[in-house]
Amino acid sequence: MATRLVRRCTCLLREATRLAPAVSPVSQLRLPQETQKPLTSSATSPSSRLPGPLSELVEKERVFTPYPGHQEVEQLIEKATQPEELLELLGSGHCLQQNHAALALIQLSRLLSEKPKDKATLIQDARFWQLLHLVNSQITVVWHGTLVKLLRSLYTLGLPATSKDLRSVEQEVRWRMRRLKYKHLAFLAESSATYMQEQGSRELLAELLVHLERRWAEIEDGRTVVAMMMKTGHLSESLMNRLEDKCLELVEQFGPEELRKVLVTLAAQNRRSVPLLRAISYHLVQKPFPLTKSILLDLAYAYGKLGFHQTQVFQRLAADLLPHTPSMTSSEVARCTKSFAFLKWLNLPLFEAFVQHVLDRAQSITLPHLCNMLLAFARVNFRPEREDPFFSLVHEKLGSKLVGLEPALQVDVVWALCVLQQVREAELQAVLRPEFHTQFLAGKSPKDQSTFQKLLHINATAQLEHPEYTGPLLPTSALVPSPSALEQKMTPLQKELQETLKGLLGSADKGSFMVATQYGWVLDAEVLLDTESQLLPLRDFVAPHLAPPSGSQPLPPGAKRLAFLRWEFPNFNSRSKDLLGRFVLARRHLLAAGFLLVDVPYYEWMELKSEWQKSAYLKDKMRKAVAEELAK
Repeated sequence: MATRLVRRCTCLLREATRLAPAVSPVSQLRLPQETQKPLTSSATSPSSRLPGPLSELVEKERVFTPYPGHQEVEQLIEKATQPEELLELLGSGHCLQQNHAALALIQLSRLLSEKPKDKATLIQDARFWQLLHLVNSQITVVWHGTLVKLLRSLYTLGLPATSKDLRSVEQEVRWRMRRLKYKHLAFLAESSATYMQEQGSRELLAELLVHLERRWAEIEDGRTVVAMMMKTGHLSESLMNRLEDKCLELVEQFGPEELRKVLVTLAAQNRRSVPLLRAISYHLVQKPFPLTKSILLDLAYAYGKLGFHQTQVFQRLAADLLPHTPSMTSSEVARCTKSFAFLKWLNLPLFEAFVQHVLDRAQSITLPHLCNMLLAFARVNFRPEREDPFFSLVHEKLGSKLVGLEPALQVDVVWALCVLQQVREAELQAVLRPEFHTQFLAGKSPKDQSTFQKLLHINATAQLEHPEYTGPLLPTSALVPSPSALEQKMTPLQKELQETLKGLLGSADKGSFMVATQYGWVLDAEVLLDTESQLLPLRDFVAPHLAPPSGSQPLPPGAKRLAFLRWEFPNFNSRSKDLLGRFVLARRHLLAAGFLLVDVPYYEWMELKSEWQKSAYLKDKMRKAVAEELAK
């Protein structure tokens, strides 16, 4: 108490000196004695007064609380528009109480938030360090809210990580961590987590994340949980789990903007939280709030990135996006097309509108955007009604620029044209020339192997669908299937199909399973039938589809080679029985290679319960394939 009384008397003396410079030294020395009585009696006598300005100052001191009203110094700090105005407070005779120095530093950081050169000048100013030392001398009485803002301000002002004053403020925050309200912790994490990582304050950040996780139940509003997910969720797995639980609890209060932020955050962190995604999808469908174009695009991106399928949400997104198509930019159209392609959701009116958008802006659309749309169309096997003008534009834009694209993108673009049956000889030659494809032959990364697999498909397209093509082609040694092509985990449908076929064939030499062809496709099974539909041993006859070709005897006249292809749920467009473009290309290649195809889609196989039904199903499929061939 004595220390506090001396500090207040000192402030009064300084104020008296500023306001009454003509007073004699004797009267100045008497001032503390004269003011002692009002100061001591003010605690019990609210009516006590002092004449002149000192009376007002004492009155303010008398009612001073941990959360005081705006005082003169605070008003000067708030109204300051230049850093110099704040620094001059030190030498102008003002008594900077407790939080004033901290508030001045906070205001300095606001004024210099976008002026990095001025920040460097400020740090070299002695008055700035004097202000900082003053804060440290009063750090224990700075309010909680001001303290966290002060730490954020010191980070933004660019103080060195070794600064003792910065470390002092950080240490004070650590000491008060348990007493701070959750909103203060959330503010600190939201505004300063990045700075803590850069400044080497990882211990403070770790402790902050622990407190946020332990006290997650104190979150009361949606804004806090959304901001925490965006800013700190990626820093702590356990904290993100808690935030997802809280978000699930508060999701009913969210508006479209909060739902967008949550979905984009989940997509950015690749977190497929199914309960939360289901809850968000429910509210998107049930609540009639309007969705702006930017929100619709972000929702489509998030659902596509996470691969979360919800039919009613997709229907609403497509219906709401359709009127916005004329006002969308080429970048937004390409992005939206790509998102729906990831979802395997083919909405014909929307995709036709995208094609019309491209044709209307044929001169301004860039090649990268056109390539993205082409790849998206190939994925869902979309053939626009105005395909002639669209693909004419594609070939015109590609032209000589194809060879200037990144190598993997060149392969992707030509492969997409093969899927859509729009590839030209020059485009085939661009990726099948030896100096180009050699870089992918020995690739070990998954991306290189995927690119080389597409090169095999392009090579097969040139061989089987373009008889006029004269070369070049991939070397024979490159067509030999890699061991990884047959190492995929067996699915339940694949296992049941093989077991049923083995029982149907009777002998192991009458059929082959998991046959890797030189075209880049793997057959689930292969059998050979004579003119009487009797099974023939495969090993005795030539097999040109293998790499290298095997067998020596030519096929008997009228013999037919059957390929069994199973189609799993992921092989189809969403909510459709139409195959994705990749598998449509596989069927075309195998038909062109002389196979009769026995398709076994999952939705038909699931209806078969007994072994007898499955055997009868396969026999019927084989008879139909042969009958269709004879009917041609």
